[in-house]
Amino acid sequence: MANESKRAVVVTGASTGIGAACVASLVEAGFFVFGSVRKEADAERLQARFGDSFAPLLFDVTDGEAVAKGAQAVASWLHGATLAGLVNNAGVAVPGPLLHLPVADLRRQLEINLIGQLQVTQAFAPLLGARQPLAEKPGRIVMMSSIAGRFASPFLGAYNASKFALEGMSDALRRELKVYGIDVVLIEPGMIATPIWDKAESADFAHFDDTIYGPAARRMQKWAVEEGRTAPGPEIVAEAVLRGLTASRAPLRIPVMKNRFLGWTLPGLMPMRLVDWLTDYQLGFSALRRKLATAPVKGEQDGE
Repeated sequence: MANESKRAVVVTGASTGIGAACVASLVEAGFFVFGSVRKEADAERLQARFGDSFAPLLFDVTDGEAVAKGAQAVASWLHGATLAGLVNNAGVAVPGPLLHLPVADLRRQLEINLIGQLQVTQAFAPLLGARQPLAEKPGRIVMMSSIAGRFASPFLGAYNASKFALEGMSDALRRELKVYGIDVVLIEPGMIATPIWDKAESADFAHFDDTIYGPAARRMQKWAVEEGRTAPGPEIVAEAVLRGLTASRAPLRIPVMKNRFLGWTLPGLMPMRLVDWLTDYQLGFSALRRKLATAPVKGEQDGE
C-alpha cells in the first residue's frame, strides 16, 4: 500500500549523472522515488544510499515487457493513488559523421532516446491520471531533452535527430494529454559534468579516421570532453526537474546551462547561414574544401 504521506515519482536512467541527481533532489523534497536502472548492482547501491525513500525498477526503456512490469510494481505500491510525476531521463549519445554512421547506430539512438521514451510514457500514463474517471490531481511528465534538441552540431547528428524528435513528440503529447490535465515539461540542458564524458573520451572514432572528417571529429571529441568535465554539475538540472514537477505553472521548456545568453539566446538570434559559417571555420572545413579542390583526380594520381 502506498505511503500516503509521500507522493511518488518515477525517474528513468537513475544509476548515475543527471538521473541520480534527480533522485537525490526529489527524495530531499519529500517524494518517494522509483528509479529505473539496468543493473542489479546499481539498484543495490541506490537502495543503500536513499533507503526507505527509494525503490529500484529493473528495466531497459527499449524492453517493453520489462517496462510494463515496472509500471505494475509502481501501481501496486500506489494502491489506487496517482503517480505525481514521470521523469523520462534515460538516454545515450551516439557520435559520428552522418555520412559514415552505421544505420544500425542511428536506429539504436532513436530506439533509446525517442521510442523508449514513448514506451515508458504509455506504460505509466494511466498511473499519472490518463484514465477514467479523471484523477483529482493528475501527475506531470518531465522529458529530458537537450540544447541539442534546438541547435544541431556536426558529428552529433544522430543525437540531434533524437532530441529534435523528442521535442516535437513532447509538444504533441502535451496537447493530447490536456484532456486529462497532465502537463509535459521539457528540460534542455547544455553541457553538464556527468560520467557521459568518460564514455565520450573512450568512444570509438577509429572507423571515421580514414574519412575526410577524421581529424575534425577527433578535435571536436577532445574539445567536448574538456568542456564537459568543467561544466556545471547535474544538480542544476535536478533543480530544474523539481521545478518542472512542482511549479504551479511550470515553463514548457527550461534551458539549463552555464551561460544562457551565449548558449541559448544568441544562437537563436543569429542567421542560420552565419551559424553554419562559424561552425565551418571552427572545424577547419574551408581548408579541407580547398584541399579537395586542388587534389589530383585518381587517374592523374596513378599516372594513367
